Amino acid sequence: MNDLPEKGSPDSHDENFKPFEPKSPELADPGGRRKSVALNIVENPLKRYSREQTVIDAQAFAEKHDMAEHAALFGRAALVAREPTNFGAMGELDEGEQRALTYERDHKWHGPFMLWYSISLCAVGAATQGWDQTGSNGANLSFPREFGLQDDQGNYYSGADEWIDGSVNAIIFLTAGLIGAFIVDPLNKYFGRRGEIFITACILTATPIGSAFTQSWQGLFAARFVLGIGIGAKNATVPIYSAEMAPARIRGALVMFWQLWVVAGIFLGFCANVIVKDTGDISWRLQLGSAFIPSFILGCGIFFCPESPRWLMKHGKLAKGFRSMSRLRAHPIIAARDYYYSHVIYEEELKVARGAGYFSRLWDCFAVPRIRRANYGASTVMIAQQMCGINSKSPFLRANIIF
Repeated sequence: MNDLPEKGSPDSHDENFKPFEPKSPELADPGGRRKSVALNIVENPLKRYSREQTVIDAQAFAEKHDMAEHAALFGRAALVAREPTNFGAMGELDEGEQRALTYERDHKWHGPFMLWYSISLCAVGAATQGWDQTGSNGANLSFPREFGLQDDQGNYYSGADEWIDGSVNAIIFLTAGLIGAFIVDPLNKYFGRRGEIFITACILTATPIGSAFTQSWQGLFAARFVLGIGIGAKNATVPIYSAEMAPARIRGALVMFWQLWVVAGIFLGFCANVIVKDTGDISWRLQLGSAFIPSFILGCGIFFCPESPRWLMKHGKLAKGFRSMSRLRAHPIIAARDYYYSHVIYEEELKVARGAGYFSRLWDCFAVPRIRRANYGASTVMIAQQMCGINSKSPFLRANIIF
């Protein structure tokens, strides 16, 4: 498969095509290829058109998608999206819109309740992973003896028993990567972001409870096998859901908080292990079962969150998508600006993707050079991360280290 066309090439479907001309000789080699991909700049597509045409296009967009009552609003919002730093000089905006945009500019973290409620639910989704990881740490003290893998002194009866114990601990990470991550695309396509998160929250609620009631290592292995699938599918969706809701000015910061809340979940998981450690023979069951708490909160809370505006847009529900965006922004002009610009960017993406399906997009991870290099780099970093520090020990930490 060939690489995706560069911006400014005849195949990029850009009606205002202008051939790339390097500013200086070092930007291109003798064959005409750019040497530094770091200099690629994403331009604002609305800059290609005049102010008048931008307003006409935005109003036509609103009228076409059953939002005619908001046509004038989208016209003004498109002007703001076209020149986001110059709204103060736009006479088309009324005083309330000017004030809302100014306040947003000066207060980076300002947002309505629903935005922060939804982001908080995403934080709970991250904490769910951390708690799921740590439940087995305390349970390792008891369940191997319960299932006849160790004697009373903690010694394994055979090498095979040691492998079984390790497999029960590690299976959630294997199925998260090998199965859960690869079913995300179809789950999101058919159930939406909220639906996918709810389904995985149900899995992550049922499997810890099931783990607590298992009567053999095979049963525990099966429960944790399914648990890993839920973890992988949830982990790939919650950050996307968070990013699609968050304003651009804080999107990166909110998504990067994911790791912070995973660590918070690890802390809470260890706290739960300590709380129930003296409950006798059932302590390992309580330690495994307690991981249902954050996922239960996530599953209940997600019903009150709006669906991702971008997901609704991609599935042709544009009017509903704008209503969703309006719940996530502090003022209609801000909601219309973000929603219309998101639609413009989505249309640009469609020109590049050219109708690629799931397997085609999956193959692009390895066939398209720039994506392949990013994939290799990210994979190397993640593998290295798992081989150092706390991550190299956490699945097999003995609870008595902290007790």
